[in-house]
Amino acid sequence: QVQLVESGGGLVQSGGSLRLSCAASGSISMANIMGWYRQAPGKQRELVATISSGARTNYADSVRGRFSISRDNAKNMVALQMNSLQPEDTAVYFCNLRQWFGIGREDNYWGQGTQVTVSS
Repeated sequence: QVQLVESGGGLVQSGGSLRLSCAASGSISMANIMGWYRQAPGKQRELVATISSGARTNYADSVRGRFSISRDNAKNMVALQMNSLQPEDTAVYFCNLRQWFGIGREDNYWGQGTQVTVSS
C-alpha cells in the first residue's frame, strides 16, 4: 500500500503563487509517474502536470509556462510550483502516483486533495 499526503493549498489573489507538496510512503516502485490533477466544482478531474521517475515532465496546455513540477526521488516527494495563478485555477488539487512492478501489475493511488482558491 501507498499513502500520499499533500500540503500547501490555500487562498491567494490573482497573479500570486502557491507551492504544493506531496509525500509518498509505503511500497514505492522505481518505475513510477507522480503528478497533480485538479477538479473544479461541476467539472471532471483533469491532468495538471506529471513527472516520471526519470524526470520526464508533461503539462496541461492551460498551465504550461506558469506551473513547474519537480520531484525528489530519494524522499519520494513531488512538488508543484504555481505562478501567475488565475481564478480559473481554483480547484481541489490531487496528488497521484502511478507505478509498475514488472509486466502486468500497475498500481494507482490518490491523495486526499488540497484546496486552491484564487480570488480575482
